[in-house]
Amino acid sequence: MLLAYPVMIGQLGFMMMGVVDSLMVGEIGAAPLAAASLGNSLTMVIFIVSLGVAIAVTPLVAISNGANNQKECENYFKQSILVNLTFGLITLMVIVVISYFIHSLDQPPEVVKQASSYTRILGLSIIPVLMFHSYKQFIEGLSFTKPAMYIAILANLVNAFTNWLLIYGNLGFPQLGLDGAGWATFLSRVFMAVGIIIYTNRSLNFQNYDMLPVIHSIDFPTIKKILSLGLPSGFQYLFEVGAFSFAVVMVGWMGTKPLAAHQIAINLASISFMIVLGISSAGGIRVGDALGKKDFFNVRRAGITALVLGASLMTLFGIVFMSLNKYLPTLYIKDNEVILIASSLILIAAIFQIFDGAQAVGIGILRGLTDVKIPTLITFVAYWIIGLPSAYLFGFVLGFGVSGIWVGLLISLAASAAMLTVRFIKKTKQLIVSNSG
Repeated sequence: MLLAYPVMIGQLGFMMMGVVDSLMVGEIGAAPLAAASLGNSLTMVIFIVSLGVAIAVTPLVAISNGANNQKECENYFKQSILVNLTFGLITLMVIVVISYFIHSLDQPPEVVKQASSYTRILGLSIIPVLMFHSYKQFIEGLSFTKPAMYIAILANLVNAFTNWLLIYGNLGFPQLGLDGAGWATFLSRVFMAVGIIIYTNRSLNFQNYDMLPVIHSIDFPTIKKILSLGLPSGFQYLFEVGAFSFAVVMVGWMGTKPLAAHQIAINLASISFMIVLGISSAGGIRVGDALGKKDFFNVRRAGITALVLGASLMTLFGIVFMSLNKYLPTLYIKDNEVILIASSLILIAAIFQIFDGAQAVGIGILRGLTDVKIPTLITFVAYWIIGLPSAYLFGFVLGFGVSGIWVGLLISLAASAAMLTVRFIKKTKQLIVSNSG
């Protein structure tokens, strides 16, 4: 928990930027809120592979740190900058191209127009956010989790203030509406990148490492290691986020108000998910560190502890969602129809919290073992073979509407959680047995 809570707060801070954007955009209507949902979903589904590659550096650094190999730790950091910038440029170009084809998704016209320009602005923020993650994942692999937390908290203040200026046109700034929220996100992510670079170069904790964003040489074997762990990790996220993003498209077929309600419910569910990612990250770090020390008993203990913590925390969030399901949507919007739909979705979100927590931690601790190929297949099966067909069945064939789509998402999370947990228990049992002699 000491390792996890700064990551929780940092992830929550990162997520809160989206929450604040939704709260402030919701003040100007359902269409901008629906466009924000569509733009954020499309951007994330394209960006998530790059983010998975960036995150994969943490367990590699943790394993090297557990083995007291400082030189290897620094090399992972340097090569990750090169990898992340390359993926960032590719991601930016893809997002810009996709933004011109949003109309082909058969969404409401008033949503498409705003989502297109908003998506392009979000694309510009990919480079600074990946630079931030190059530093964040490295220092977290060394078990320094607080710096990113403080920077994320400050970035929220930057985001909220620039939202206030640019969405509503305060203090003489232009009134840009949803685009203003996009520019606020861009500026806050630049702040995060600059902030973490300055901090790590001045901190005594990292004085033995070269923390300048300068790459002196290209190490292809190290890059291959990063990609061999990072690409499957990225596709794990892609299958999950892609399924949720496709669910957004399906909800959009039902109209603007169901889409706005979906955005509110998924935004709230994402808050708890970002917090449990802290436990997932901490569990992965402890698993990787123990693996580097060849302490296989503590590899298993760290992972199971993280699973129990994650499921317990998400159960508490589920209780909160059930208790406040009618109140929470009113924080976003005043439209009674949207509030009614959102309140029913929040009840379903309350149920899938425990499964969401278990699958999130399962991915993290398996990544700490550098086990990514089978978990990638598991996520594909859970979301695309089981989850989305179930969502279409309940939502359209059986006529349960947007609630049916959420039931399908619940089923996919339960399937993923079960398979990943079994995988970790099996892998660690093999490690302990094979090294017991």
